[in-house]
Amino acid sequence: MELEQRITEVESRLAFQESTLQELNAALTDQQLQLGQLQELLKNLHGQLAELNSRDQSSAGDEPPPPHY
Repeated sequence: MELEQRITEVESRLAFQESTLQELNAALTDQQLQLGQLQELLKNLHGQLAELNSRDQSSAGDEPPPPHY
């Protein structure tokens, strides 16, 4: 294999690797954004669930027991 041909092949591989690296970086950036959004959503849902549980517990004391007691 000639030196010039080998250099051309290495340059071609390098260009492919750079392109792949950029694609992977973009995918990772998108996933980080989605992860942040999901964490915020989970935090909000957790807060809503805690609020519903506290409402349910506080209103349970106000109601008379069911007739089968």
